[in-house]
Amino acid sequence: MNVEKIKQIINKEKNLSTVLGMEFISTPEADTCMARMCVNENNRQPFGFLSGGASLALAENLAGVGSSALCSGKISVGISVSGSHVKAVSEGDTVTATARLQSRGRKLHVWHIDIRDSAGELISTVQVTNYIVTPRKNG
Repeated sequence: MNVEKIKQIINKEKNLSTVLGMEFISTPEADTCMARMCVNENNRQPFGFLSGGASLALAENLAGVGSSALCSGKISVGISVSGSHVKAVSEGDTVTATARLQSRGRKLHVWHIDIRDSAGELISTVQVTNYIVTPRKNG
């Protein structure tokens, strides 16, 4: 999935993706996209491990990037995020999230996201449902 146009929009100004250090990656598969994030002071808990909330944010933002790439001219909003964290990741490591589209309806997209550490071990597994809307014209 080509996410280059969406990356340009995201990187125009400061937002959750940029503050947490998310890097979105295109893939050759039409129903898959990826993201990387280094565990640092912006996304860790006080004890030096990746925050579970940052993991969920990575998954939801990645699914949003994927849905936006699939629906040019539309807006994708997350309406459900559910995840399980199975392993801690220390500051200084990098996690990679892989999102796979499970269902693509006209108004709803369901994604499954696995987040792995630099050793390839599963950190979190997340399901995200996005609602697809047409933006309102201003004026």
